[in-house]
Formats: sequence, C-alpha cells, structure tokens
Amino acid sequence: MEKKKILVISDHPLAPSGVGTQTKYVIEALILTGKYQFTCLGGAVKHQNYEPQVVSDPRWGERDWVVYPVDGYGNAELIRRIMVEQKPDLLWFMTDPRFYPWLWQIENEVRANLPMVYYHVWDNYPLPRFNAKWYNSTDVIASISKVTHDIVNNVAPDVENHYVPHAVNDQVFKKLDDEVVNQFIESNFPEHNGRTVFFWNNRNARRKQSGTLLHWFNNFAEKVGPENVCLIMHTDPKDPNGQDLEEIIKEFGMDDGRVVLSRNKMPPEGLSLMYNMADCTINISDAEGFGLATLESLSCGTPIIVNMTGGLQEQVTDGENWFGIGLEPSSKALIGSQQVPYIYEDRLSEEQVVGALETFYNMSAEEREEMAQLGIEHVRKNYNFDLFRQRWIDLIDDVTERLGSWETRQGYKPWEIREIV
Repeated sequence: MEKKKILVISDHPLAPSGVGTQTKYVIEALILTGKYQFTCLGGAVKHQNYEPQVVSDPRWGERDWVVYPVDGYGNAELIRRIMVEQKPDLLWFMTDPRFYPWLWQIENEVRANLPMVYYHVWDNYPLPRFNAKWYNSTDVIASISKVTHDIVNNVAPDVENHYVPHAVNDQVFKKLDDEVVNQFIESNFPEHNGRTVFFWNNRNARRKQSGTLLHWFNNFAEKVGPENVCLIMHTDPKDPNGQDLEEIIKEFGMDDGRVVLSRNKMPPEGLSLMYNMADCTINISDAEGFGLATLESLSCGTPIIVNMTGGLQEQVTDGENWFGIGLEPSSKALIGSQQVPYIYEDRLSEEQVVGALETFYNMSAEEREEMAQLGIEHVRKNYNFDLFRQRWIDLIDDVTERLGSWETRQGYKPWEIREIV
C-alpha cells in the first residue's frame, strides 16, 4: 500500500517546546501505523543549517520523516513548491493562528487539492470573532483545551471541531522510586535537601510572569523562613523575551539558596527527575493555551499551583477533585494588538499567590500524597498517552479517507452561494 504524504508546519518537532513535543508525538503515532510519511517545516528556532534533516529510526522507512528547517513557519511560495513537487495528501499545522494568515490566504489553492487540519490553541475569551475567517478556511480543527473547543464551536459552528487535549508520555513522566530521586538530589541539590521545593518550568517570557513570581516567592520565603523553602526555575534567565532574572535575584537578595536557576537544557528523563524532586510545580501565567509542564508534573505525582486560565484550569481539577491549588484571576484586563484586537489577560494578586504557597507549605505529608495520587489518576484518565495517539490515528485516517486528495478530493467547494437582498 502506498503511504499517504502529510505536510506538517509547526515548531521543529525535535525542539523541546510544548508545540514541538506534541508535534513529535503526533508524527510518531501516525508513522508507526505504516500508512504515512512526513515532510515537516520545522520552525520557531534559530537554525545553523538549512539542509533537510532525515529523522532516522529502525521502526520506519529511511525517508518517512524529513524535516526542512525554515525561518518562522515558512511562506506561501514554499507551500506551492512542495505541493507541486511532492503532492502531499494532507496539510497538518499547529500553534497560534497569528502565525498563519499567509497560509489561510492561499487556502483556495491548498484546499482545492488536499484538506487542511489545524491543531489549534487559543488562550482565552471573549470569543475571538476576528478568527472566524481563519477557522472557516480550514477543513478540520482539533482544539487542545476545553476553552479552545468551546471558542471554535461558538465562533465557527459550521467547522468540524474535535477536542484533542495534549498528553504526556507516562513511561517517562512518572513517579520514580525514592532512592532514585534522593540520589539525584544528593548529586545536584544537596544543600536543598529537607526544604519544601517549588518548581517552575517555563520560558522566561512576559506572559509567564517570571519576575513577578520571583518577587512574590521572596515575600513568601521571608514569612516562612528562607532556609525552609526553595524555588527552582528551569529557564533561560537571559531570554530576550523575558526579564533579567539574575539581576532580580541579586538586587532582591535572593541569592542565598532560596532561588536556584536551572539553565541547562534537559532530556525528558532529566525533567522527570526534577518534577519528582519537587514538592509542587507552579504556573501563574496570565495566559496559557495548555501548559504542558504542569501536566508533566501531575503525571509524576507532583501537585500544582496554577492560575485558572486557559488549559491550566482543566488540569488542576475535574470539577470534583483538586490536584493542586487553582487560583481564580483577581482581574481580567482586556489587552490586544492590531492583529489580535482583544483577549483577556488573567491576572493574579500577590495575596493570592503567597496565600497558595503558604497553604501548600503547611499541608501535611498525607494531604500532599493524596493530592499527588489523585493527580496521577487524573492524567491517566483524561490525558492518557495511548488515547492521545489513537485519537490522532483515528482522526487522520478518517480525514484522508473521507476528504481525499487531488483526484479523490471531496468536501471542498471553492465557491459559495449568497442571496443578495
């Protein structure tokens, strides 16, 4: 059987970003069926080499997965060229829609020959009516969160829309033996043994509120004793999109061990050890499409403290049980730009965050363990990795068979009938 060709546009699928990681998971699930091969435009990272990269693995064919490094996410001429040269059967793309107007502007050329499947992230309300033209220019949308799914249903009710949340590999992100974790602590953080450890794993960018968290954690540490707690921030402290965290730590006198910067990139197994070492993982972003780090944390049995925004709110509770502490925004600022006219920015207060840190700090070991076990079960039930892979296999199988491509293309009309009154 001839394999179907899928063109992917996303973060580089071998990059450590949440978008890149999820793209890799989707590709691996589909390629292992033996029915698909992939051409990927790997964007959103700075490339040293623009030569095509073959992703080799004995489980699939030699040229089944080729990545073409691109600046940004590509351009219209590149898509046209690939369509002519490779005749892909489906276009799959992912991340924020503000990166893809150029693609939707040529949807009449693309969709006439092959379906477009968009793995969509949108962080918050009000309903983005300005996105309707993009949603309606797509064959199938897969929404990463309940918020995103509800938004698409209301903004573009005629577009096929599926709820397909992120997932984590629970063979990697899992609760580890105490002996293994203790050895990791002794080798890497011996001076912090016995402290209550809070973990923050995010990009150092404005919406992640990295500087604010440092300031508020410092005030919390002064309350409970800085020798009793530690905040480990796994990030680039000099990221040009964020604040100079080293300067903040120095100027506010936090360089006594209460805050530790983890600068080096880590493989997933290393991150799993970090989550297992921590007592609690924090994310107080004012906007978060999903928040993969907190899901990884829950899968490792480490509770979370999060802002009830975007996908974070469905991670911390199932509506009945809590797997950490969820903080309702104290205010909603309506912000925007020329490209995104309006969206809520969910902001927390110092009182809320410091209060949540204190609440968790004062929990008994039994309370923390109960919360941890509930979190593990929550991930297994609702964000199961096997279910995630099967969802994508079923969805892509259905789209390629039902909508076809090129000579077998179905379900797309390049015209519409409107009544003129």
